[in-house]
Amino acid sequence: MGKVRELVDRVGILRPLRVRDFAFLWIGLTVSFIGDGIYIIAIAWQTYDLSNSPSALAAVGIAWSLPQVVLLLVSGVLSDRLDRRLLMIAGDVIRGIAIATIGIMSIGGTLTMTSLIVLVVVYGAGQALFGPAFSSIVPQVVPKELLVQANSLGQFVRPVAWTLIGPLVGGALVAGLGTGWAFVTDAATFAISAVMVGLMRTRPHARSEDERTSPWADLKEGLRYVRSKTWLWVAMLTGTVSLLATWGPWEVLVPYVVRNDLGGSAADLGLVFGAGGVGSLTVALAMGQRGRLPRRAMTALYVTWAVGMLMTAGFGLVSTVWQAMAVAFISESCITALVVIWFTLLQRLVPGHLLGRVSSLDWLISIAGVPLSFAVVGPAAAAFGVDATLIAAGVIGALVTVAFMFYPGARDPERDGSLDAARAAEISPAPG
Repeated sequence: MGKVRELVDRVGILRPLRVRDFAFLWIGLTVSFIGDGIYIIAIAWQTYDLSNSPSALAAVGIAWSLPQVVLLLVSGVLSDRLDRRLLMIAGDVIRGIAIATIGIMSIGGTLTMTSLIVLVVVYGAGQALFGPAFSSIVPQVVPKELLVQANSLGQFVRPVAWTLIGPLVGGALVAGLGTGWAFVTDAATFAISAVMVGLMRTRPHARSEDERTSPWADLKEGLRYVRSKTWLWVAMLTGTVSLLATWGPWEVLVPYVVRNDLGGSAADLGLVFGAGGVGSLTVALAMGQRGRLPRRAMTALYVTWAVGMLMTAGFGLVSTVWQAMAVAFISESCITALVVIWFTLLQRLVPGHLLGRVSSLDWLISIAGVPLSFAVVGPAAAAFGVDATLIAAGVIGALVTVAFMFYPGARDPERDGSLDAARAAEISPAPG
């Protein structure tokens, strides 16, 4: 045990695992992310088996994203009023039931596009409940001086589990046992995640009588806070436009390119996503070991964001699976860097009692254009071609991101002293 503790202390990214509740959260997150990686392979292959058209997978994407746009504000208010663990467990249960039903129907040969879309709507509703609660519970569990490491560890788990192990397992399950069993396996990961969250001891601080307000008042307070911070709402608006340009093309057309243009299998699609996982893993390890934000964190965030968006265009230029793997490696490396920076800034600079609402607003505003992105990608690909749509999406996403970076106030935390204060907290020695 002594050697294990010494390893944890020496490797910066592992230090948050000394916190019992975070260790349980991390285990649940890891298993759930593996399931998410299985899902991205299974849902693409299942949809294209039912209807080999980009518009079909786009419809599934709308079904997943639309309930999140509708429910995220309510979910954010709930996460600041209720026990965040219980909301996460409820989100896991809802998602697990929806995915298990898809799997059983697929195995039985009764799954149709209509039933698939309905069940994905339920899955998206569970995601809306889980997301803000998870984002806001981390600083409730982990000391401030370990937040960079905790977020880096989360981003270490994401590529390893979601974009490396999960897709490889998903590809193997689809190829070996069938798509239905891949969904059933994914459903089991949500059950494990719910158990791990249930083992956590963290409880919300009870509000005093003076602090108790109506849900509507809570929502308005969160909106006022975001509106008062230019760097917050500009970044959220950047997410809206850049993800409108790239999310649909990435989710819908990349599997189509691998399957139809490159002649690849489900396993090949798993390799493409897995290469992205390796890139994310590398960046997460580096940032976790460094243990602090870049000195010009907001600039770094926007630059990596722009490059990550631009890589969508790369999939319109590839002619082999290994080239697609290289594009995914670069893209996911950049996305991981921006996510670690962004989550750490939110958790350090946003007051804890507002974090659930701000996190839900962040997700809501950022993905507000995602349903439209899914809606237009099919017609765009039919009108202009798959490759041209991917190239245009990447270029537009990158240009928009760079433009917003120069909006007055977009990088205020670098200039008003708040980032320096956060950095001072980061380098404070961790408790022994």
